[in-house]
Amino acid sequence: MFSPGIVEPAQVRDNDLWFVFHESALLVIADDTGTRVPRRGDLQRLGVLPARCHYLGRLGECGCFTAETEGAALLESTEWRGLRALFGRIHEATFALAGRAIQVVEWDRTHRFCGRCGAPTERHPSERARVCPSCGLTSYPRLAPAMMALVLRERELLLARSPHFPEGMYSALAGFVEPGETLEETLAREVREEVGIEVANLCYFGSQPWPFPHSLMVAFVADYAGGTITPQPDEIEAADWFGIDRLPRLPHAFSIARRLIDDTVARLASG
Repeated sequence: MFSPGIVEPAQVRDNDLWFVFHESALLVIADDTGTRVPRRGDLQRLGVLPARCHYLGRLGECGCFTAETEGAALLESTEWRGLRALFGRIHEATFALAGRAIQVVEWDRTHRFCGRCGAPTERHPSERARVCPSCGLTSYPRLAPAMMALVLRERELLLARSPHFPEGMYSALAGFVEPGETLEETLAREVREEVGIEVANLCYFGSQPWPFPHSLMVAFVADYAGGTITPQPDEIEAADWFGIDRLPRLPHAFSIARRLIDDTVARLASG
């Protein structure tokens, strides 16, 4: 189980996990045993010099850290991989931590100077924040809530595909919360904008941090309340109603979209 933390412990260990990034690529070790995130001892052996380090917390008995490095040279058994390419290649808990890590690194990189007065910022000693000593502005890591809706019409699911999806893949609808909106208002607006459908009877399913780039996916099931499918140009390539026995290619099992669909299909099948 992961226990988050901010203040680095007094004692570090060679088996501590280090999530080291060069730009947006994560350093991983790939050998005949699989793909894994390096430990502190590996970094010392490989000669990797991390910069702007952050303590993330503990995963079981292991401390977890993240950092950047300027050197991008590939060393023995190492790879630089974007997080999407690591789907299914590293353990789910480790992947979730990698998503947390890259958001911390990106926030730290982009808030080294104050957005109000331009002065260099400093780390807050006890919070995940950077503080401007000149004007006092405090900057926290950015988080963008995004709503996801799986719309049901009796035993059919409304699924859609974006132009950037892999070939043949469909998923639930999703979109970002706008200033001043409730989650429910966002969900209704996004479904209406993307496919021209009205929804009712929203039921919360769950949430998942999603580091592409800094989202929090909040998933709901909703009932169809009217309208004809009209895909939004440039946003939705195709959308349709799918029976639970003829589903298209679905998202990766790690994603909350897939868990939302699988759970709903199992519930409909048992009913």
